[in-house]
Amino acid sequence: MLIRVLRLLRRPWTAAVAAAALVVSVLVTIPASGAATAAACRVDYTVNAWAGGYTAQVKITNLGPAASGWKLTWTYTGDQRVTSAWNASVTQTGASVVAVDAGWNGALSTGGTAEFGLQGTWRSADPVPSDFALNGVSCGDDGGTPPTTPPTTPPGTTPPPSAECGDAVICSGFEDQAGSEPSGDWRFTAPDCRGTGAVAVDSAVAHEGGRSLRVDGRAGYCNHAFVAHAADLSAVGPVMYVRMWVRHSTALPTSHVTFVSMPDSAQGGRTLRVGGQNGALQWNRESDDATLPAQSPAGVALSRPLPTNGWQCLRFAIDTSAGHLDTWLGDEQVPGLHADGVPTQDVDQQWLARGSAPRPTALRLGWESYATGDDTVWFDDVAVGSSPIGC
Repeated sequence: MLIRVLRLLRRPWTAAVAAAALVVSVLVTIPASGAATAAACRVDYTVNAWAGGYTAQVKITNLGPAASGWKLTWTYTGDQRVTSAWNASVTQTGASVVAVDAGWNGALSTGGTAEFGLQGTWRSADPVPSDFALNGVSCGDDGGTPPTTPPTTPPGTTPPPSAECGDAVICSGFEDQAGSEPSGDWRFTAPDCRGTGAVAVDSAVAHEGGRSLRVDGRAGYCNHAFVAHAADLSAVGPVMYVRMWVRHSTALPTSHVTFVSMPDSAQGGRTLRVGGQNGALQWNRESDDATLPAQSPAGVALSRPLPTNGWQCLRFAIDTSAGHLDTWLGDEQVPGLHADGVPTQDVDQQWLARGSAPRPTALRLGWESYATGDDTVWFDDVAVGSSPIGC
């Protein structure tokens, strides 16, 4: 039996740029005993498209025998061109595309999954591919009867990370904080100058447990208010994974703000920063003020706002050897906050101008505004380590 589903969703990203989300699933079941051997795989291909470009999250589910490595192939029937990829090596010749595992995610047990993402361009047509083949065997064809309720599989990250801290260097839910003043491994700091911004341990609002860190952020350059963790992060890696739960009250402003600040030895101690600008999340490098994504309308549209008045799981990965960056909001990988060393229009023109990879040495959480931007921000369940950490 063959099942194939095609679903179209639309949602605005900005007033200037609209995006469409296409989800296609191809499923081939294992034949009954005595029947001819058939492919046993499923591919969930989720694409966010806009005028002239797209990103796609691809999930492979192996329904056949275990494999020690995988190669997924397909053919574009439009004029799509792959420009970059993550968690896989993706090449394109004409309309034919080949994705090969990244080594660490090559093992596929029966029922196991692997996920990767890619970014590309198109001009006249962007149809969803349907001729997927895993290790040279087709995952299906165009026949079959669609189910009554289409499956919905949210995009995620590969390998599936644990929500526990494991051997993380930082693992804090602020439950060890006895009073309202940050203490122990967490200490207040105002790196440049101190104003009316304030930090406190909050026992009334928490993601889990009974405490969180509250930051009353104030606009204006001299209102820096952060807490710094005592851990030295110099040896974490080669890929540093950071997970935190964030809750904030006011939408990110047009002007630049920062709520995560990491001293970076590759910048001589200046900071690698996570914050917002033009209403969306962004990375910023203090030494040259480069941003990821580029602050063009198309670049901003590839990022996401930070939703207000609710806890959000924010995760990022920093490759301290290759210089790559990845960012997830919940289980969604944010395409505008992805840098893999391959130039991508409206994303990383400024970012790639500096050749050295970042090497964060410490973690600070707080609020820093460079113009307008009062906000109240809470942090909870913070973890930093050398292995992926889930929400």
